[in-house]
Amino acid sequence: MYRHADRFKTVIQDYVTPRNNTLSRHLMTHLPPQITHLVSARPLSISMGNAIRQLKLEISGSDIDLPEQDAKDALCDTIDNYIRDRILLADQVIQETAGKKINNGDVILTYARSSVVEKSLLHAWESGKRFSVIVVDSRPMLEGKALLRSLTAASIPCTYLLLPSLPSVLPHTTTLFVGAHSLHANGAVFSRAGTAMVAMMAKSRNIPVVVCCETYKFAEGIRWDGVSKNELAPTPFPPSSTSDGDPHSSKPRPNLSILSPLYDLTPPSCITAVVTEVGIIPPSSISSIPGALGRATIGA
Repeated sequence: MYRHADRFKTVIQDYVTPRNNTLSRHLMTHLPPQITHLVSARPLSISMGNAIRQLKLEISGSDIDLPEQDAKDALCDTIDNYIRDRILLADQVIQETAGKKINNGDVILTYARSSVVEKSLLHAWESGKRFSVIVVDSRPMLEGKALLRSLTAASIPCTYLLLPSLPSVLPHTTTLFVGAHSLHANGAVFSRAGTAMVAMMAKSRNIPVVVCCETYKFAEGIRWDGVSKNELAPTPFPPSSTSDGDPHSSKPRPNLSILSPLYDLTPPSCITAVVTEVGIIPPSSISSIPGALGRATIGA
């Protein structure tokens, strides 16, 4: 998000309004090629789509009597304010709220790596809470290793395991904390592939499933599956001395395809609560987020 924001600020500052045009009208026609370029590199996420819609709203509302450089500076300030309010400050509120759900002696389970979950755990530990963390991970990205390094560097007791070993630690778990790629109006959470399995198994044992998610990831639409509009995780062939029969061998083969969806969908029935910067919301009330933000729609 931060890299994209800097690029949009560069595009705005480099832009020159043609004669007999206004910035508020012509700049809108200048953005689509930039957006297309982003989409060609990676499918546009819900969060990025919300940010772009907000930017377009600000552009269309620009004062036509404002000097061009002043108008461009104001738009860049709007981008900075969006990042500050909707991401940075939102993360601070979420980590404080989520930290209140952690008690001394708790065993917190988390999956892969979510930056806001990571901040919440570190904040709770720095606040004096004493607990342990179980980090569940999976191939091919093994993002949990980075989370593990961060938590152990802060002296938080941790246990690391891969997804197939999950049942062995569930009896010792008190709460599951996971992040989200997007949050949908029906309460479903689109997150790193494997999250749905972890949440369902935790729910089956009556373990609270807490999702930490900023409201800029909210999608007004309803999502029923994790197959459509998904992405494939990068599956590099790492150099190794593996046997020819190993699918992770260093040499790709024309008759071998590795399918690794990047995300999956956790149904609202498996979620206990969603922690956002506007409060703790049950899955059944996720559609109330725009009202909590004081607007009819997000980024519209």
